[in-house]
Amino acid sequence: MGNSNSFKGKRKLGYCSGIITESIVYNVYYVHYLFFLTNIAHLDPAFAGTISLISVFWDAVTDPIIGYYIDKPGKDKRKFMLRAIFPLVLTFLGIFIPLGNAGGLVKFIFYTVMTMLFWLFYTLYTIPYYAVVADITEDYDERTSIRGLSSLINTFPIAGGAIAPAVLPGLFVGMGLSLALGWELMAVIIGIISLVFGVIAVKSLRAVNTTAREPENAETEKGKWSDIFVTFAQVIKLKPFLTFMFFIFFFLMASSMIQSNLMYTIDYCIKGSHDILEPIFIGGLVLTMAVVIPIVTKLAEKLDRKTTCLIFFAISFVGLIIIKIVGLKTVPVFVCQPIVLGFSSGAFWTLFYTMAYDLVEVDEFKHGKRRESVITGLPQFFQKFGSAVGMWTIGLILKFTGYDAALAEQKPEAVKAIENMSSIIPAILLGISILAIALYPVTRRRMVILQSELEKKRNGEEYSTEGIEKIVG
Repeated sequence: MGNSNSFKGKRKLGYCSGIITESIVYNVYYVHYLFFLTNIAHLDPAFAGTISLISVFWDAVTDPIIGYYIDKPGKDKRKFMLRAIFPLVLTFLGIFIPLGNAGGLVKFIFYTVMTMLFWLFYTLYTIPYYAVVADITEDYDERTSIRGLSSLINTFPIAGGAIAPAVLPGLFVGMGLSLALGWELMAVIIGIISLVFGVIAVKSLRAVNTTAREPENAETEKGKWSDIFVTFAQVIKLKPFLTFMFFIFFFLMASSMIQSNLMYTIDYCIKGSHDILEPIFIGGLVLTMAVVIPIVTKLAEKLDRKTTCLIFFAISFVGLIIIKIVGLKTVPVFVCQPIVLGFSSGAFWTLFYTMAYDLVEVDEFKHGKRRESVITGLPQFFQKFGSAVGMWTIGLILKFTGYDAALAEQKPEAVKAIENMSSIIPAILLGISILAIALYPVTRRRMVILQSELEKKRNGEEYSTEGIEKIVG
């Protein structure tokens, strides 16, 4: 099974560059959208956080449902990607439409609906985009290699998605345009970039069989939609699944909290310039990830993914604790923060999806079915839910500590909360993620045994669960 022999060179590069389509809009949203809602759209912080929670929770819920549908026999992952690209870009433009003097309730409803639509089309692109790697190859190291290249490319949209909203609106204001229109034009530029690389990714998959296998007996597929919850339950009950989900949820909650809190940290803890400090933060994060990702890829191939994650997450955990002790009040400490975050981010985004691909084989061994998209979608549910809860928590903490966007100087309680949301709170969340991955039972050695026994099972030969009881027992 797999298409890896035809998936080399330009095709591999083209597919991996498709991460730009989803990552650049993702990073604009998670780094800047809460700030846009509170300081540009002038929404109450609690309302702004709730918009993020509702829309991303909606997106998280649709992930496994869309994944289930894409896994149905005859459905083509490539076609789903193509059909999602254009509405993804259009709805991204929609979430930055300025509403001027519209009432708070009107703004709340509009941005909630628009962000829900945006995340729906985002899911329709990303689920098949990531799931297709399980179709391309079953090789443990090749999957790591594909995701490693993709993660390395991902450093560019991380930088672009985070820096563009900090720089472009100001440039457009310098040309005589309003700040709100400057944000919308920024969204247009980001949207065009997203569109171009999405089309490139779709074209790169022409030589890959991206269509789910047809059923041997069409009768077996009747009423399958009624089994959707059975399917989810089977996947969730896989032995490695629970610890994998805690690993994802708490890392994304920590990461999104740091990034969504960035502009507040610059304004009220460092009291510096967005135009200078935000590019420094993003540059530090991207450069650290660019250095870390090749090391992570090689180390995961030499050891395994679990051990590699533990090493790099531990570095970030210790770094955040040190930042809390020293105090996040000066530029030198601020510059260290993205470097600290870059260690865990580089490891997570390189290995997260490849770890999910392992669960495809665990599920097939247990239940006799390949459900690449469901097993990509369910982890994304927890990924996005964790991110949404992180953003929502910021909105609530700002609200309850008396944050007011109209004030140049915030209350000491609000400033202290902002500092904690970039240090000790994400450190605690990351610590929970580390504990979860330490308990995660899937290792390279067990996967080698499982894939060997799975091949025997596929061929109708006698097979054993010896050595893999902790992941399939």
